Amino acid sequence: MSRLLVILALLLLPLPAMSQSASSTTSDPDRPRARDLGIEIGIFTPGPWNAITDVAGVLVGQTTVIQGEAIRTGVTAILPHEGNPFRDRVPAAIHVGNGFGKLVGITQVRELGELETPILLTCTLCVWQAADAMAAWLLEQPGMESVGSINPVVGETNDGGLNDIRSRPVRAEHVRDALVSAVTGPVAEGSVGAGTGTRAFGWKGGIGTASRVLPASLGGWTVGVLVQSNFGGILTIDGAPVGEELGQYSFRGDVTRTPPAEEDQEDGAGSIMIVIATDAPLSDRNLERLASRAMMGLGRTGSFAGNGSGDYVIAFSTAPEVRRGTGGGGGAAPHPVAELPNAATSGLFQAVVESTEEAVINSLLRATTVTGRGGSTAEALPLETTLEVLRRYGVVR
Repeated sequence: MSRLLVILALLLLPLPAMSQSASSTTSDPDRPRARDLGIEIGIFTPGPWNAITDVAGVLVGQTTVIQGEAIRTGVTAILPHEGNPFRDRVPAAIHVGNGFGKLVGITQVRELGELETPILLTCTLCVWQAADAMAAWLLEQPGMESVGSINPVVGETNDGGLNDIRSRPVRAEHVRDALVSAVTGPVAEGSVGAGTGTRAFGWKGGIGTASRVLPASLGGWTVGVLVQSNFGGILTIDGAPVGEELGQYSFRGDVTRTPPAEEDQEDGAGSIMIVIATDAPLSDRNLERLASRAMMGLGRTGSFAGNGSGDYVIAFSTAPEVRRGTGGGGGAAPHPVAELPNAATSGLFQAVVESTEEAVINSLLRATTVTGRGGSTAEALPLETTLEVLRRYGVVR
């Protein structure tokens, strides 16, 4: 409560002049998360970090790429565990809410139901460089000397409004830095990594994360979500119509006959990548079911998955009971698998809906104002006026 009072007091102070330097696009420790403001989405309790890293073993690394006046992009890497993901594979599934995107590696994950690499997020025209760099990095790892095939999984959103995307600025060293710097613990959010140049609901978007721990009666499992938000819609925070109240939402021009600003993402264009981790022992079939529920959490934030919005969800389980080896050669022996039954999945579905909703809101709250290509600016979500709306609708006191 004391932290909340401090943040509320800070919000009453005059805002400093916006800087257009590179430092203005990094994560700002003074920008709050949802829970710092008293926004408590859902019924389940977050993990210690309220992040995807609350799932034991999951690591996140990020590289923020800022160059001159026009490059505003980056890389976010999610590793399922500290070992070699190719040799010690985790079951995985992908759900496509809207397929307007470039998700490298999707067909093999769907066919085999497993991950053999970390997951990378970056900008649209950088996915192929990122995939190549990650493949090269993995092939250099011990025990990979005879490997002749690898399936990098790389997702993207289009940050071309703030970033000179046509220059394809992500390089191999950016990818390697994200991979080797991946750690557990708190995750930087907002205008960092793959979220450096993204926008959401007409404001600055970015990286966001959240988690839920189920009560012991429901298995005690942890679900963590990380998002790269870059889409339009009508922003709703825990049921409060923030976008409408602040006059920033898709189709505003059609409804009010007020010409929309370019950054309003009028038709809902953009994209979101959602990555889900859990320690519940789920098969790839039930992971696909889990992934599909994330779209419900996304919808609760005000997204309608517009025509130009690529909405992808990747889910994986870290549970030892469902891990898989490489299965190479013709003599691979069967191994026992102890997976959660269908009847035990409902709590996980609720947890992923809550975590997805909160992760999106965190991506907005933590994002800083960014100026990039051609002088275009994405303003951070205004905290004081947002709080006024949330108080009026009883979301916070």
